[in-house]
Amino acid sequence: MNGTDLLADRFEEHRGQLRAVAYRMLGSLAEAEDAVQEAWLRLGRSDTQEIRNLGGWLTTVVGRVCLDMLRSRSARREEPMDDTFVPDPMVRPLSQVDPEAEVLEADSVGLALLVVLETLDPAERLAFVLHDMFAVPFDDIAAIVERTPAATRQLASRARRRVQGAAPAVDPDLGRQRQVVDAWLAASRGGDFDALLALLHPDATLRADAGSLVRGAAASKTVHGAWTVAEQASMFSRLAVHARPALVNGAVGLVTAPEGRPVSVTAFTIVDGRITGLYILADPDRIAALDLPELEG
Repeated sequence: MNGTDLLADRFEEHRGQLRAVAYRMLGSLAEAEDAVQEAWLRLGRSDTQEIRNLGGWLTTVVGRVCLDMLRSRSARREEPMDDTFVPDPMVRPLSQVDPEAEVLEADSVGLALLVVLETLDPAERLAFVLHDMFAVPFDDIAAIVERTPAATRQLASRARRRVQGAAPAVDPDLGRQRQVVDAWLAASRGGDFDALLALLHPDATLRADAGSLVRGAAASKTVHGAWTVAEQASMFSRLAVHARPALVNGAVGLVTAPEGRPVSVTAFTIVDGRITGLYILADPDRIAALDLPELEG
């Protein structure tokens, strides 16, 4: 085995964490893969003899790549991020889940948290993700954002306050989540408005991202309040028969696939047995780009 092969093997040992960092930074599976690939290219151009901690070095490189991508994204965007945007979901069959281990799954970051991260300044997002989620020292992060360690600590602190105020602590028990999602699915299929309403927190929010081209009732929207959310759900009850439970970002969610063709992915935020948030990706182009698994009926 030559030096390049050895380096590739060492890089692959860290790919999972690098992908997790990039996904949290970008909220896009494709862009996360691009960032990881860029880290590999930069490693190939570097003097590896000078790298004492390869995992730490790669993590900071991915962080720097993601920061540049976020800044470029912000510069291209003429208007603020649409409040209907839903990040790419990570979907797996429930049959592949070990419930006891799932809470600790490395890539399990809820869509609700990713939505909040989208509202942060790029430097704030970097400081929060690297420090709070991956324990990267502030001294290392400061070099990436070109600020002092004290200023970098303040970036993370501001981000932390935003996250704590907007992303509720969810019930990590998959069994209890499944009970609520199954009840929601049964109520949707049966057209039982009162049952839907009973499952929702009074301040529940529904965020549906259908892309920019879909119009009419299926267009992108954000609605607030249990009654309005239940009304929206009732409008699409005919599709509920095609929905199947799946693991969406480490929590129980739904994939809707009429005749086996996926049209939407739904993530739920469940707190104390009630649904506080629904996040639906129904953008045809983005759904088609996802590597969705086949789900049991």
